[in-house]
Parts: sequence; C-alpha cells; structure tokens
Amino acid sequence: MVYTTKIESFDSLTPAWEKLLQNATHNHIFFTPTWQRVWWEHLGRGNEPLLVSFREGDELAGVASFMRSGTTISLLGDADVCDYLDLVTRKGHEDGVCSALYDFLLETEWDSLDLVPLRPDSVAMAYFIPLLERKGHAVEKSQIDTSPEAALPKDWEDFLASLSKKDRHELRRKMRRLESAGEVRHTCTGNPESLMKDIEDFLALFRASREDKVTFLTPERESYFRNLVQATLERNLLRLSFLELDGKRVAANLCFDYDGSIYLYNSGYDPQYYRLAVGLLHKAYCLRSAIASGKARFDFLRGAEPYKYDLGGKDVPIYRYRVKRQP
Repeated sequence: MVYTTKIESFDSLTPAWEKLLQNATHNHIFFTPTWQRVWWEHLGRGNEPLLVSFREGDELAGVASFMRSGTTISLLGDADVCDYLDLVTRKGHEDGVCSALYDFLLETEWDSLDLVPLRPDSVAMAYFIPLLERKGHAVEKSQIDTSPEAALPKDWEDFLASLSKKDRHELRRKMRRLESAGEVRHTCTGNPESLMKDIEDFLALFRASREDKVTFLTPERESYFRNLVQATLERNLLRLSFLELDGKRVAANLCFDYDGSIYLYNSGYDPQYYRLAVGLLHKAYCLRSAIASGKARFDFLRGAEPYKYDLGGKDVPIYRYRVKRQP
C-alpha cells in the first residue's frame, strides 16, 4: 500500500478523522478530534503539534496525533487527563500506516519518543513498537497504571449475580440503607440552559470529595474541564449525572457515552454523606442505567480505587514506552 503522508491541522483533518474512527482498529473517546482539540487548546502550551495523516488515495487510513517538545515527540495529550492514547488506523492498515509513520520519523528531527498511556491492545504496542525494535531502536517499557473495566450483561440482576457474594450483599445493603434515608433520585443533565449550574455543582462536589482533587484542579485544568463538558454536550457524548437525596445533590459523576461504552471520567461527593456511601452508590446507579440503555462496557478508567473492584471491574494494564533513536 502506498500512502500520502502530510502534516495537517485540526480544521483540515477533523471531518476525515471522525469518519476514520467509525472503521478504526480501536475507537475510544480519547482518540477523537473533539477530545484532543480541547486538550490542545487548554493544556498543550509549550509543545508543537504534529498531526500526521496517512491517506490511500482520497481515503484517510491513519492519524498519528503527535506533539514535539524540544527533541522529544510524544502522543498528543497527557496521562493526567487522557486515560489512554494511540495511533488511529483503519482496520487492515495497521502495518502499512506504522511503516509509513516510521518513514516519516526518519525524516523528522527527534531524539526520543514518549508513547503513553497505552493499552495492551493498542496499535502502537501491537504494531509500531515491534517495528521500532526490529529497526534497532532502544525501547524501554514500564507499566504506569491499571484501568479497570466491566463487560455489561443484559440486565441488572445478571450484573449483580456476576459480583462476588460479599460485594453483591454489600451493594444491596447499602442501597437499602440509602433509600431508607430519604427520597433518592439519579438524574442525568443534558440541558444547555442548566449546564453552567451543573458544572459548578459538579466542580464543588469534585473538590469536596478529596483534598488531592483541590490541588489537581489548577486553573488550566478547570478551564479544560469546562470546555470539555461543553464540547461533548454538543456532540451528545456527555453524561453528567447527579445523585440527589431529598432534593439535594450529594454526588456527581462526569461520564461519557461513546461507541457502546460508558467512560467514568471523574466524580465527587459531599463528605457529610460519607456513611451513606453516596459516591459508590451513585456509580452503581450509573452502571444500572448503562445496562438499561444496552451499553456493552463500563470503563472505570485509570486508577486502582477499591470501589471499581467492588463493582466488578477487571484490570487492564496501562503502559509507557520510551524509545531512544539510534543513529
């Protein structure tokens, strides 16, 4: 296969990129131009974008969404807010695109590649890294995290049956206790008119739930969150939900609905309701809603928090590859 390789912009590449994702080897929300453009505009400062396209005739066969800082080239994004990244390839074009990418890199200035965060099934791990190793480049691999996820059955009772006896008993007990404490409602926002208030409520619960989240939410990241919520609402990908007890919002989940999966991106809760396990139970209500709407997968995303395993999460390791260019 012969490809035309070109450095492009978000404006020139986005329509074809979105079409490519519909027939991509792997398709996750972090790989979309919507997500990556918001990241770039708010958190990409100090880097040079390298959006490399690979076309076979008029058809886009692959996108290598890179950025360069000094003599290091990395995937566009960062591991703090992008749970995994990858090369985007059309099915059946993995080898060809990776070979064309390698040829492009031979003509490009760099000393090291930083490929992170990668799933084990990523195109980068399955095709590109082996190619770099065959070409004699020094490759260093490390596991940086884990990302639990759960395959979803057809109904809630089947999901409960899939949990361990202890976890199933505890979840039912906690649900009964919460529901006996007052009127419980699980609501999902999607109204542009209420979005500003919904974002403020989410951020307040996010900050309140853990001290480290206050530190994490720098002004740049807060601006990123606000614009990400707006951009994904416009694409009907946003699932920002709240758990209410007697009319008060006591927990919030920022989720995304993409390609048959629900991604639990971030969450928060009111510590005054800790003993009612509102944080855990709100996630359980989101799981139940995902099952009811026919979703195939619930992705808890990166981090080994115990609640993810209490709710049936199974680990997917996440890797980083550092590649040193050989003369």
